[in-house]
Amino acid sequence: MKNKWVWGLIAVMLVTVLAACGKSESKSEPASASPSASASTANSGSGNKKLVIGFAQIGAESGWRDAETKSIKDTFGNDPAFELKFSDAQQKQENQIKAIRSFITQKVDAIGLAPVVETGWESVLKEAKDAGIPVFLLDRGISKGNEDLYVSFIGSDFIKEGQNAAQWMIDNLGDAPTNIVQLEGTVGASAANDRKKGFEDAIKDKANFKIVYSQTGDFTRAKGKEVMEAYLKKDKNIQVVYAHNDDMAMGAIQAIEEAGLKPGTDIKIISIDGIKDAFQAIKDGKSNVTVECNPLLGPQLKQAILDYKAGKTLDKWIKSNEDVFFGQKAIDALPNRSY
Repeated sequence: MKNKWVWGLIAVMLVTVLAACGKSESKSEPASASPSASASTANSGSGNKKLVIGFAQIGAESGWRDAETKSIKDTFGNDPAFELKFSDAQQKQENQIKAIRSFITQKVDAIGLAPVVETGWESVLKEAKDAGIPVFLLDRGISKGNEDLYVSFIGSDFIKEGQNAAQWMIDNLGDAPTNIVQLEGTVGASAANDRKKGFEDAIKDKANFKIVYSQTGDFTRAKGKEVMEAYLKKDKNIQVVYAHNDDMAMGAIQAIEEAGLKPGTDIKIISIDGIKDAFQAIKDGKSNVTVECNPLLGPQLKQAILDYKAGKTLDKWIKSNEDVFFGQKAIDALPNRSY
């Protein structure tokens, strides 16, 4: 009996000691894992997390496009706060759609898209929206009625660019009878649609200006040359080439020279973009005017993403600055052109 009593007393003492240890341990836990400490740690981690950006580029069809690509890669590639996932679609919408779906799967923080054409984006952009990934359009828009599928469009006023091209022609050619060949951009692209509209609307009441031929050159130098060659074999009675971009104009200049005519003199050359080759052609007397369309949109895209992430309200259209260059103004600007 005595032994039982002793062992019972020892057991009670052990339970008391263990209970005391348990209470001491439970008191220390909240100090090391308090809600405020956990939130501080999480915020610190998220603050150091890179923002992953997916960019679906059209391709490399022109010097202007190459300059935009470089601007995007330089802007995000040189900033340690970002990681860029870049896709070159080689002028194909299906490749851009695949790239966007890949970005969604990878759960990027934002998507940039330079849409090759205006239509056909509803499904994939809705997928991005449903995934909570903001989309920013760069330099080209999509068809109207889909404004809820993207945050902002960053780029130029293409209609105004077409108007500016027409205005130079009106101011410099006056009332002289003028036959015009229009080299259009990629069929269905917003830049092509709007540059055509802006130009044609500006001259519709001018009876002396007549567009005698209008054909896509797909925004490329080679295609611009090909279209111009074909037309000049049929008819050389033209006074103006209006090209929706400078690269097509450069191709047309080659075709005109090979046909024994002087570009810039026999046939005036009007184009849009403002690449360095166009400024050089103006200096050489082979082109007459280029309407600027700024491709260096990387910094504006970066700022738009940061503003969106900070909860700021963004304009639906963030416009880039542009000018019109001809004559001595273009020659003076040539040394400073970076693309």
